[in-house]
Amino acid sequence: MAYHNPVLLNECIQGLGIKPEGIYVDVTFGGGGHSKSILSKLDGGKLFAFDQDKSASANALSQPNFKLINANFRYLKNFLRMEKVIKIDGLLADLGVSSHQFDVAERGFSTRFDGKLDMRMNVNSILSAKDVVNDYSEADLANVFYKYGDLKNSRKISKKIIDAREVSSINTTSELKDVINDLVPKKHMNQFLARVFQAIRIEVNDEIKALEEMLLSAVDLLNPNGRLVVLSYHSLEDRLVKNLMKKGNLLGKIEKDFFGNPIKELQEINSKVIVAPECEIRENSRARSAKLRIAEKINGD
Repeated sequence: MAYHNPVLLNECIQGLGIKPEGIYVDVTFGGGGHSKSILSKLDGGKLFAFDQDKSASANALSQPNFKLINANFRYLKNFLRMEKVIKIDGLLADLGVSSHQFDVAERGFSTRFDGKLDMRMNVNSILSAKDVVNDYSEADLANVFYKYGDLKNSRKISKKIIDAREVSSINTTSELKDVINDLVPKKHMNQFLARVFQAIRIEVNDEIKALEEMLLSAVDLLNPNGRLVVLSYHSLEDRLVKNLMKKGNLLGKIEKDFFGNPIKELQEINSKVIVAPECEIRENSRARSAKLRIAEKINGD
């Protein structure tokens, strides 16, 4: 099963500062590339991995100190508690959608193939892309495209969809592309369509809220000096990660204690965001938009 090569793999693994006997979590297992590297550095330690996409189970690793949990990473704390894990030494999140998901036409993630409007990371979820496109109000659709796709003509896109579905429902990725074809800038066609699909996918999977919940859980779970390593691919995700690591909260507003010291539980390891070198981008186009941030839990003693 073809999954993408992990972006900035060495930098991510180094960022975790792995202790051989530590407990680590890979919340975006996918093809298992990161997990294999983490496991190779453990001696007495344990690794728990999360992936809500059941197809990832085909890549599960057989080591006795590894466990794959088929669940959304927003439920991180609950599932670790079931494993009697209260604290961890590091957590890695690679927030990109896997190449495998993009390459399976019937999943509906890709603008390249014709497939059902689905886009569910968890195929058992109730809400699909078809529901969003056909059932959301004009205002709600416009909000999705503006908020999650940064599309300035979000209202025009929404209006086109509303007008089209009054004639017949929009069921496939090709039908959606045909509906908004007049609005697609010819010079930036791929980028525009990618943003439209991204916006719908984020809404379907409640990705931003899930990320917020996971990040806050991660901070609570980390031992003093434990590491949080996050690789993001669009500005919405990166802003949340940046705010948490730099300012101490998801809103990005510095709060201070009685003595005027910033209230934050993390200390950045890299003050500047880490991006992929040109040589990696040439070999893996996914690396172009990747931003890596690393932080350490401040020792409260």
